[in-house]
Amino acid sequence: MMSDSALNTLSPSRVQRVGKLRGTLALAGALFLGSVVTLPAHAQGTKIGFVNTERILRESGPAKAAQSKIESEFKKRDDELQRLSNSLRSQAEKFDKDAPVLSESDRVSRQRDLARLDTDLQRKRREFQEDFNRRRNEEFSSIVTKANQAIKNIAEKENYDLIVQDAVTVNPRIDITDRVIQVLGK
Repeated sequence: MMSDSALNTLSPSRVQRVGKLRGTLALAGALFLGSVVTLPAHAQGTKIGFVNTERILRESGPAKAAQSKIESEFKKRDDELQRLSNSLRSQAEKFDKDAPVLSESDRVSRQRDLARLDTDLQRKRREFQEDFNRRRNEEFSSIVTKANQAIKNIAEKENYDLIVQDAVTVNPRIDITDRVIQVLGK
């Protein structure tokens, strides 16, 4: 390499060429060094797996059992909401038929009753949904914990370097979801 004093005695175009040469050599060196550092990872053959958490929460034995358990716990409340909804609908239809012949005070009174019933029904539906979601989250969080443990066990036994959950696109060759579902079913 040239010293700075030697560069000062060169013509400006020659200084630019030497500067470009230094930059090119530095870039080539960095690329070479980067490829040498990543070479061992490729030489060893990194083993990657994929797990579809949504499928586990939909298809595994524990998930199906939890879903059935939750549905049976909330069936009575759901039936009650359906009954209230049908009652409100029939009362609204009856009001629509009777409205032309009702006095103003009766019509206003029945409208208030219908509005109160509707508000009550909406509140009960909201409470039902919140309770249902809370209970579902409780059940499925334990399944996710078990699934994560199963994934760790598979990774250790089969020497996986990386297991990814929930990706945009995946080659089916690396999908180990079925094995995780199988382990959870035991």
